Amino acid sequence: MLPTPTRDPDAVKGVMFGLTAYTMWGCFPLFFALFEGVPAFEILIHRIIWACLFLIGLITLLRRWPPVVAALGEPKRLGRVLACALLIAFNWGIYIYAVESKQVLQASLGYFLTPLVNVALGMLVLREVMAKLQLVALGLASVAIATQFVMLGELPWISLLLALSFGSYGLFRKQVPLDGLSGLFVETLLLFPLALIALTWLSWNDTSHFLQNTSTTSLLVASGALTALPLMAFAGAARRLRLATLGFLMYINPSIQFLIALTVFGEPLGLIQLVTFVLIWSGLALYSWSAWQSRSRYAAAS
Repeated sequence: MLPTPTRDPDAVKGVMFGLTAYTMWGCFPLFFALFEGVPAFEILIHRIIWACLFLIGLITLLRRWPPVVAALGEPKRLGRVLACALLIAFNWGIYIYAVESKQVLQASLGYFLTPLVNVALGMLVLREVMAKLQLVALGLASVAIATQFVMLGELPWISLLLALSFGSYGLFRKQVPLDGLSGLFVETLLLFPLALIALTWLSWNDTSHFLQNTSTTSLLVASGALTALPLMAFAGAARRLRLATLGFLMYINPSIQFLIALTVFGEPLGLIQLVTFVLIWSGLALYSWSAWQSRSRYAAAS
């Protein structure tokens, strides 16, 4: 009789952390849709400020100051961190705008595109050799974007900006020797003075929504914690799971956004948009299959 395979408790915890992180990210449209009448730029400012303040308390509680102090003590290396900070702030701003303008389907498409953008950046910037299936996946994504441009006469610019900014963020982030929590804190810390200046300007011009009413103020403050919490869950997953498993879990986020856009916000899904999604999903399936095959060959060789 064959022995019954036992579950790895650490892997189970990792899956739970991963599901938590990607589900929270996937549900972000529901949160940002609550900011009625607050411009995306102002929400972004508060997201930076309150995330930074929240992370100060969190890093103090977890006693994670050494890597932060080490990073701040090397100003020459902060250039890449600043690039990461600007890219992630741009990504956040575009995403908030997408939700406010009821274009969550485009945001969803952007995050479906991100893995394929990562492959393209790896090939173009890092000179990585791509497998044939990965090249086919990139081709399908290119056909999807071209189809939407030709048939509708416009590019899905929100999708492209989200994918390119987050893909570029990942490219720079790989070159920064900081864990997720410390890295996010240093990034928000570098943006903190700019955010304070912008908030002061809004207050000076009497266009700030902060402190106007309790609900809006509470939501603005909460945006900081909601920025950090899924990242903490993701870090817990990354420590316990294989990269391939994390890669499959990653599709939970845009899938939830896609469903929310259709069922909650009632966004229309035309035939051309549907064709675009089908082509992107086909590309992702090929990409995932290629990554899985590469992992299996590597495991067999070792």
